[in-house]
Amino acid sequence: MITLHRLGTSALPVRLNCDLILTIEATPDTVISLVTGARLIVTESPDEVVAAVRDWRAEVARHTFGVPRVLEPEVHDFTPQT
Repeated sequence: MITLHRLGTSALPVRLNCDLILTIEATPDTVISLVTGARLIVTESPDEVVAAVRDWRAEVARHTFGVPRVLEPEVHDFTPQT
């Protein structure tokens, strides 16, 4: 499930099963239409919703196939010392 925030309500998060998403529109608010016919208006942009879905699916795949999480490479400062 992904975490979103409904527009115009309290700051409490909403958990959404992303398998129910049919469409995501920016009109200019982000409107998510579900396969059930329900519609949600959320504060996140369509790109943020897509990123949340992608991250959730990647996490499920990692757990399913036992793939370790890829960490960002360390940044080293190779400034010469005098």
